[in-house]
Amino acid sequence: MAKIKIPTSGIIYSTDPDFKTYDDHDEDNISLPAEAQKIRIRLETKHRAGKAVTLLEGFSGTNAEKEEIGKKIKSFCGTGGSVKDGEIIIQGDQRDKVLQWLLKNGYKHSKKI
Repeated sequence: MAKIKIPTSGIIYSTDPDFKTYDDHDEDNISLPAEAQKIRIRLETKHRAGKAVTLLEGFSGTNAEKEEIGKKIKSFCGTGGSVKDGEIIIQGDQRDKVLQWLLKNGYKHSKKI
């Protein structure tokens, strides 16, 4: 039995000697130009003790690119936030500022929900 260690997922056992592991994050590594991105902006208060956050969903790119975009948007809005589970989270109701930043930086297909 082949024993293969994957750094992010633990150990996988396989009886196939030609078994190849695939990282779950490979599909997120495809970077699209800003004009082709379809980013959705929405406000959410669920599971956050009544506090509102602005979520950006649908950004396709590497985790490093998401972190950088999140950092730039947080700086533009003057608030905190994070990048988790493929979403960029900005504290507070910042939908107008986020939309303004996206349009200024060439993201033309974004929608505000």
